Amino acid sequence: MEPHKMQPKSNFQNKRKKSPVNILDRPAKLPKTETLARTEDIDMSHDEDFDMDTVSDDSRLPALAPTIADSVEWQATIENVVRNVVSIHFCQTCSFDTDPAVSSEATGFVVDAERGYILTNRHVVGAGPFWGYCIFDNHEECDVYPVFRDPVHDFGILRFDPKAIKYMPLTELKLRPDLAKVGSEIRVVGNDAGEKLSILSGVISRLDRNAPEYGEGYSDFNTNYIQAAAAASGGSSGSPVVNIDGHAVALQAGGRADGAATDYFLPLDRPLRALECIREGRPVARGTIQTQWMIKPFDECRRLGLNSESEAMIRSNFPKETGMLVAEIVLPEGPADHKIEEGDVLIKVNGELLTQFIRLDSILDSSVNQKVSIMVQRGGRDVEVEMEVGDLHAITPDRFVAVAGGSFHNLSYQQARLYAVPVKGVFVCEAAGSFRFENTESGWLIESVDQKKTPDLDTFIEVMKTIPDRARVVVTYKHLRDLHTLNTSIIYIDRHWSSKMRMAVRNDLTGSWDFTDLGEPLPAAAPVRCKADFVRLDTTGQPAAADVIRSFVRVSCTMPLKLDGFPRARKIGFGLVIDADKGLVVVSRAIVPYDLCDLSITVADSIIVDAQVRFLHPLANYSIIQYDPSLIDAPVQTAKLATEPIKQGASTIFLGFNQNLRAVLTPTTVTDITTVAIPSNSSAPRYRAINLDAITVDTGLSGQCGSGVLVSEDGTVEALWLTYLGERSSHANKDIEYHLGLATPTLAPIIEQIQKSIVPRLRILNVETNTIQMSQVRIMGVSESWISKVAQSNPSRHELFMVRKIDCAPPNGYDSQSLQEGDIILTLNGKLITRVSELDIMYDHEFLDALIVRGGKEMMLKVPTIPTEDLETDRAVIFCGAVLHRPHHAVRQQISKLHSEVYVSARTRGSPSYQYGLAPTNFITAVNDVPTTTLSAFLHEVTKIPDNTYFRLRVVTFDNVPWVATMKKNEHYFPTMEFVKEKGGSGLAANGW
Repeated sequence: MEPHKMQPKSNFQNKRKKSPVNILDRPAKLPKTETLARTEDIDMSHDEDFDMDTVSDDSRLPALAPTIADSVEWQATIENVVRNVVSIHFCQTCSFDTDPAVSSEATGFVVDAERGYILTNRHVVGAGPFWGYCIFDNHEECDVYPVFRDPVHDFGILRFDPKAIKYMPLTELKLRPDLAKVGSEIRVVGNDAGEKLSILSGVISRLDRNAPEYGEGYSDFNTNYIQAAAAASGGSSGSPVVNIDGHAVALQAGGRADGAATDYFLPLDRPLRALECIREGRPVARGTIQTQWMIKPFDECRRLGLNSESEAMIRSNFPKETGMLVAEIVLPEGPADHKIEEGDVLIKVNGELLTQFIRLDSILDSSVNQKVSIMVQRGGRDVEVEMEVGDLHAITPDRFVAVAGGSFHNLSYQQARLYAVPVKGVFVCEAAGSFRFENTESGWLIESVDQKKTPDLDTFIEVMKTIPDRARVVVTYKHLRDLHTLNTSIIYIDRHWSSKMRMAVRNDLTGSWDFTDLGEPLPAAAPVRCKADFVRLDTTGQPAAADVIRSFVRVSCTMPLKLDGFPRARKIGFGLVIDADKGLVVVSRAIVPYDLCDLSITVADSIIVDAQVRFLHPLANYSIIQYDPSLIDAPVQTAKLATEPIKQGASTIFLGFNQNLRAVLTPTTVTDITTVAIPSNSSAPRYRAINLDAITVDTGLSGQCGSGVLVSEDGTVEALWLTYLGERSSHANKDIEYHLGLATPTLAPIIEQIQKSIVPRLRILNVETNTIQMSQVRIMGVSESWISKVAQSNPSRHELFMVRKIDCAPPNGYDSQSLQEGDIILTLNGKLITRVSELDIMYDHEFLDALIVRGGKEMMLKVPTIPTEDLETDRAVIFCGAVLHRPHHAVRQQISKLHSEVYVSARTRGSPSYQYGLAPTNFITAVNDVPTTTLSAFLHEVTKIPDNTYFRLRVVTFDNVPWVATMKKNEHYFPTMEFVKEKGGSGLAANGW
């Protein structure tokens, strides 16, 4: 974890209570995020875009700076301290409460050598599932498990097995909160990225600053912090702050993000109490009245209503105090609601004068489920109230449920305090799968599901148990930043890819989370036939063209697993019905990229039915899908496709669907028809169209519409208007999409076969071509007679095709008959090739007689074609959070050599693959030095590896750089799974998977 940038808040975020701490004084959390080689990793369970290997709110702080020529006494102290300091490498395995899934590093120190307890920060231990290990000063390693994380304060305790450390005597640091005094010289002993010891020197300057705010995520509160004037800012979270006697006097927790020489430390009073309770086997009781207090100086307290008599009494009893505790946030419906108000100055608790957080914490922690009496001053008058102290652990989530791809738990006190709302409601900690709402990943509260209220997690679970697989239900929800707005959506419940509803419960004895299954999913209800009518376009003229609206259906594609480098988990667009009797629809491959997906089509904006993938074209950017027409009672019309290609300059009518999914129609003209190849995405290869004639038209609507057609006045569809997925923009960090036309005559042979229930088995040349002009081919050795033939054959475009790129070689290499880069293609099977459509001859031939020009000489080759049915992904393995499959077609197009058939397509944040640097686009060639060139061989080897043990992977990067990764297996949080498509499988919704 890296320190948080302090971002200015937008208007949308202003609902949140503002901190009284100046934004420049807010510290940054200081664990160190590992830096990995590539930046194209995909998070399978989060945003629909690429997950780019960076934590979005973070920036790097300087490492801890060494001290300057310490005295002999300090050197001896530090030498003893460093033996207790450990580097913690950890994963927070899934999003939970305020914490995202992350892999990171931090620091801790041994506080009980006999029992094996390590003290570190709460934002390191995290609120949710944790998995990690620590490295001691002599580089011995052992696993660590959380035994306690404070619900509010920034400390947690990890446990390790002292017997695992064999080569150094274990010692511990004594916690001495009483020795933290203003003016004391201190040292902060930490680990810089887990690689070397670093030491920060400083002097304690304040003991009474308010807890710093960390922005939108976790923040400590209801405690004072220690401020030190340090020699440099930054360092690793969880480092001990020690005095010259070698005692820990505080715990490092934050530092200024603006480079100022200031660090912030947590006092050790409450960590010491928690440690003593754990040692004695007692629960660490934590009480709360759901009120946040702030330290305010006396002058501000006077303005809030502190009278002179009370101030004199406080100053007399606490002569060193300069301020008092003032109520900052009182949570609605909490114990203090309507009893304490914001701005109240705290005078007494149970009759005892009180100005310190430590004493307030002590009273509340010892009074759980008991009454306390609190006196405050409000506007100069005393107000005494009585209230029952609640259990802080009861409003801190220790369980979550995962269902339909999302994860949920009860709203936490942390989140409620952040937004000053009641501690109640079902919080979506991972908004994924069926519960992927709009653009924001987290912060949603579920109000109701399927017209049933869900006030808490138990009710939510019971409601979800009643919803069958593939059902579409109404969900209402609010965002914590905007509780004024109730959002309503209809969602598709997935209980087949994510079949299990699992409950995870924190186990503080083992340090892990225990999973249990909550019943089997209800089977999907049988679909029923429905009736609908299409809208009529309000257009003047072109009634036949407007009637083509009856040939369009909306296509929704949801992908439960990210394969083939595709950057999205859900796509929506429009498809054209090419056979209404059989329910066949053609749609862009940017909408339906592969067949491990759930497909549905919406007819006339009224009827939703499931569909399945029938065909994926390897080059031309379209898919053909099929729905059951017997379920549709609507005047769906088979589109009439043109048999002759549209010409440049031709008048046509553009009918498209804009970003609002509204149909738009306008007359236009074909401006150009040119041979293009969609640019490749260098960071993560994914499907792209090559060797195609793209149509452009003279209307601004064409750039706004990702789906549509070019249609003549009589209603004949002359071209499809499709979305083409291109490269990812490096500066905008967005995927570029191109909107271009595809002439319909090329579809005819494919459609005829599919109408006959024949799956087309195309063969292709494994090359990418580009056009080359006559001025160039003459220089490259093409004879004048061939140049004349080109002019006669294609009067509108005088061009030939040159091999620009060859796909990677087959295992046995290229034979002497293969095409080479730079070859100019003259004829295939005796036919002169001057148009892209003429290359279609390759689809039906195992070999092609090719006349080419190479090196200025004409040559005749018998060129082999390759089958395309093996190019689509039909098997995927999830291992240690990485998605593995055979290199898909785009990889083969962009790489010169396949290193193995085990290709890393994606990985999950917080997983072993993420922690140990196994990145997308890597190839795995061996496991524990056993070659694993296929997925079967890989699975065979990794199943031999015991859980929670290290193994070695031999890896080759996309740039042909070999390296060795060591990784620890974790089946508990990241079980190995396999997705296999059955040969000939054709389940309606699962597409045979």
